[in-house]
Amino acid sequence: MDLLSGQSLYIFSLLCYTVFIYKKRNLFFQAPFVHNLYYIKKLQTIGLANIHRKECDPMPLSKEKIYRLDDIYSLPEGQRAELIDGQIYYMAPPGTAHQRISTFLHGTIFNYINSKNGSCEVFHAPFAVFLQAEDKTNDLNYLEPDLLVICDKNKLDGKGCHGAPDWTLEIVSPSSRQTDYYKKLSLYQSSGVREYWIIDPAREVVIVYDLANQAPPVIYRFNDSVKSGIFEDLTIDFSQLKL
Repeated sequence: MDLLSGQSLYIFSLLCYTVFIYKKRNLFFQAPFVHNLYYIKKLQTIGLANIHRKECDPMPLSKEKIYRLDDIYSLPEGQRAELIDGQIYYMAPPGTAHQRISTFLHGTIFNYINSKNGSCEVFHAPFAVFLQAEDKTNDLNYLEPDLLVICDKNKLDGKGCHGAPDWTLEIVSPSSRQTDYYKKLSLYQSSGVREYWIIDPAREVVIVYDLANQAPPVIYRFNDSVKSGIFEDLTIDFSQLKL
């Protein structure tokens, strides 16, 4: 990845995060960052023109049918999908690079927790997450993060996780780019996830969001060591990842 694409990806990540923060505070249309032509031109140089509309725009373009958890349960056997704000997003089978990254991260995190005799647990997809567990009437969200860490065992039962995981990690695929970069970022923060990593194999970057502290995202390359926020002494060396 060249320097320009790395800078532009950072701008894109920060843009999505800024849109979400302003949306959360009902200040979206006053957000100076969103309307700054300098950043929009930067995005245009790598073919991401209108990215603020296409991938980061929180305003729906048309009225859509609302789906619920029962619709997920009614899908044909073997068909995986997620439910985000009442919309179904079908999931393609993971590719080879995706599986290698998932195995590498799961093994690294599992070995770390085990070495510390920790109480947290790491899971990999498919594993059901019901974010709004405290609201029994809210059945508009159902997720299967690629990896997640849960430290409160009271959130776990035979069906999955009820409530926000402490740490979620998503591995980007061509079909999941929009949901991973914006929709899930918004949903994870609003539900109380403490830390969110986006691992993008096409761009060979890891984007770390410290959601608990609402800090700006930090971008690492695949030859960097990336520090976990929820575990003080866990650092994952991505140079050891073999794709």
